[in-house]
Amino acid sequence: VDEIHCAGYAAVLNLPSAFVHKTQYLRGFEDWFMDFALNRDLLTALFDAVLEVSLAICARQLDEVGADVDVILTADDLGVQQSIMISPDAFRTLVKPRLARYFDLIHAKSTAKVLFHTCGSVIDIIGDLVDIGVDVLHPVQVSARGMDPVALKAKWGQKLAFWGAIDTQHTLCQGSAADVRAEVERRIEVLGRGGGYVLGAVHNIQPDVPVENILAMYEHARAYTPSHRR
Repeated sequence: VDEIHCAGYAAVLNLPSAFVHKTQYLRGFEDWFMDFALNRDLLTALFDAVLEVSLAICARQLDEVGADVDVILTADDLGVQQSIMISPDAFRTLVKPRLARYFDLIHAKSTAKVLFHTCGSVIDIIGDLVDIGVDVLHPVQVSARGMDPVALKAKWGQKLAFWGAIDTQHTLCQGSAADVRAEVERRIEVLGRGGGYVLGAVHNIQPDVPVENILAMYEHARAYTPSHRR
């Protein structure tokens, strides 16, 4: 591990999701959403039961390697294209306090940065995520409502790092290699200014993305020198 740290790499530990994904799979998405309106007692009981299992798994892993990792990744998708998938009030009442317990445990057992994956438009709750201990936001879905890199960096760049932001819905799959290189430059110029940015695709690269676009993204990211470093 020491050799990895000295060589300029980061060790990333992937922890399980806290409870949102798991309870959606257990209830089925339709029933999960209906529970917010009609059966909150069941929903919160399920949240708590699943969270306790996740906390135990998390604690066991961190007791073993928490001191040896630089970044801890966990995921619970909260956003869709235009908004978060539940109301902000429901998030703050039912989800946020439980996510806070999960992140508190991570921070208590490791000095690693917390990298939280949550897709879609999460602009309405970024402040909440910062409040409960998120250090790095992934995937920065730039095509979703409100997820403008310029605005995100201006408002949250002092408190939050960003990971991702190369558009998989349009640029990577539909654009040319030149389009990809141009987007790489824009993201580095904005999100990379002053540090706090890890460049990557917004989400998993799909089969319709040309190989030359994938290569253009990574090769140009390595080669490009931003204006603030020239």
